[in-house]
Amino acid sequence: MHIERISTARRVTLLLLLVAAFTLALVGTLVAAQDATPPADALPAEVLPAPAVPAEAAPAAETDPAPTVNKGDVAWMLLSTLLVVLMAVPGLALFYGGLVRAKNMLSVLMQVMTVFALILVLWAVYGYSLAFVGGNAVIGSLDALFLKGISADSLADTFSEGVKIPAFIFIAFQSTFAAITCALIVGSFAERIKFSAVLLFATLWFTFCYLPIAHMVWAGNGYLLGRGALDFAGGTVVHINAGVAGLVGAYMLGKRIGLGRDKMSPHNLTLTMVGASLLWVGWFGFNAGSNLEANAGAALAFINTLMATAAAVLSWSAVEGMLRGKASMLGAASGAVAGLVAITPACGTVGPMGAIVIGLAAGAVCFWGVTGLKRLLRVDDTLDVFGVHGLGGMLGAVLTGVFSAPWLGGTGGEDFSIAQQVLVQIEAVLITVAWSATVSVLAFLVVRAVVGLRVSEDHEREGLDIVSHGEAAYS
Repeated sequence: MHIERISTARRVTLLLLLVAAFTLALVGTLVAAQDATPPADALPAEVLPAPAVPAEAAPAAETDPAPTVNKGDVAWMLLSTLLVVLMAVPGLALFYGGLVRAKNMLSVLMQVMTVFALILVLWAVYGYSLAFVGGNAVIGSLDALFLKGISADSLADTFSEGVKIPAFIFIAFQSTFAAITCALIVGSFAERIKFSAVLLFATLWFTFCYLPIAHMVWAGNGYLLGRGALDFAGGTVVHINAGVAGLVGAYMLGKRIGLGRDKMSPHNLTLTMVGASLLWVGWFGFNAGSNLEANAGAALAFINTLMATAAAVLSWSAVEGMLRGKASMLGAASGAVAGLVAITPACGTVGPMGAIVIGLAAGAVCFWGVTGLKRLLRVDDTLDVFGVHGLGGMLGAVLTGVFSAPWLGGTGGEDFSIAQQVLVQIEAVLITVAWSATVSVLAFLVVRAVVGLRVSEDHEREGLDIVSHGEAAYS
């Protein structure tokens, strides 16, 4: 049995590496044929610098209408950014914290908070520039390193021509996406990883995985955006990306000591429920805020987020009740997160009925992901990051290609083809899986060589709260 488990893990890792090699080669070939210089106002991602000369000295200002900055849009984006911060601290921290054993509670809170803070700073230093400024089809440039050339007067595009928002709020909003994505990953290897390893891995993975995927999906000259991939708020960039990284981490760190013998049930489901509720509330900023304007598009993303999540709670609870005889609070909270994950890529392009179907599917599929699939993979993904975020993100990304069809209530055009769009969505999923798996393996190998990955057996048995931070959650 032990040999079989090792063999399964090796086969999965080898498969991921083979897919990665093929996909990276394909992307490299396509990138070589593309122009590396996009137009300055291609998409909402682009930031326009403040005018260098007075308006009367620039003849173009007489013919081009002045950009409109709506105070309502600005207020909505400020609120949305705050809501995404709420998702991470305290939402994600409490959700994860309640799921681990009491002796590791503070370690998870600390990992989520410090990773979130670290990535916010790195985003301002170089992350924004590499994700959204210039470059080629795979990665941006360093033209805005340290936010060079961006001031309080700089503006960023929205999805409406001539309508702008302050560049700083767009940068801040996107920084929270990057930060919470990296924080999501820690759930896969909770209770056994070194604190220094968490920070080093987050830095490497953010730099070499998150930034290229974000650029390919959302930047004006990004490869996947050019292919027509639909990802309104981060199904590929955030959830599949983090889920695959977590799966790789769970394999490379190995299983927790005592798994299958010792009691490892969640120590405080009340906190988990509070965390899940904060995630649901904050996710309205995540999804509806991605519209960048306070208009009908934001309303569509808002109602879809509401309906898909509710449907997933009911779906997960129903499946669990039928298969296990009882519907649990942990299941309802997990179902909520599964619905939020699955609707993320689709929230701006499907209708409310499509959102409900996606939510129903997510609840059932992700329940299988944390039970059946987890057993098949023989992996100790501590808090089921891959089963919920990875698998839910894949499901949502593919179904986006289905329910965006106008005859199914979506916003697609008259020439929309479900078959064609689904193929594009699958391509985006495969590239994200391959890229994230490859970078994650390499990043963990570097971390292992530099600081080591896992605490000692004695420290793991004692608990990371005392060993890593010198504190206890409960006296």
